[in-house]
Amino acid sequence: MAALLKEESTITAKGQTTVPKAVRQALGVDYGGRIAFFVDDAHRVYIEKAPEEVSDPVVDRFLEFLARDMSEHPGTSVVPLPDALRTRMATLVGDMSIDLDDDIDGDVTL
Repeated sequence: MAALLKEESTITAKGQTTVPKAVRQALGVDYGGRIAFFVDDAHRVYIEKAPEEVSDPVVDRFLEFLARDMSEHPGTSVVPLPDALRTRMATLVGDMSIDLDDDIDGDVTL
């Protein structure tokens, strides 16, 4: 199979890479766009533009209901968490801190 385009990219210590601009343009994706990776039996990787997410009509209706309710009842639709719940959550979490930039230990399954 003749390649129409060949680009290279480096993988970081965190397993991240930048999709080269020419590849993004060929796929028709931009910032925030989604791509799908396929690996065949010969360990060749194919990338294509991921299909647009199909919305769930039930979730859509629920979100519409929430938006309408917040609009009609702005003082009561969204309220602060009760102090007791906030305290309970803090107790469960403790002094746990998470650094989203930390490396992931162990195997990662996608």
